[in-house]
Amino acid sequence: MKAVMIIYNQALTEKVEYMFEKLNIRGFTRWPEVMGTGTHDGEPRMGTHTWPEINSATLTIVNDEMVDVLLDKIKKLDAINHEVGIRAFVWNVEKTV
Repeated sequence: MKAVMIIYNQALTEKVEYMFEKLNIRGFTRWPEVMGTGTHDGEPRMGTHTWPEINSATLTIVNDEMVDVLLDKIKKLDAINHEVGIRAFVWNVEKTV
């Protein structure tokens, strides 16, 4: 199993939810307001007067074979909405209870 953390501009929330629905990904945890800035060309998302936008983060645990499918959908979503911003990070899940 893999953990996939997706960080995205709040404007993409409905698209991320739709993507999960279409991929039949039911379990996830969302943090609706996270702040930060992209590594290369992302603008800060700080929820302030100067940088008013805010990101959200969603964590889901999926089977290994779902990772590439999910990342492909995220990559396509980013290509369509590159200026808005979405990134995904994957790591191993060693154990769960």
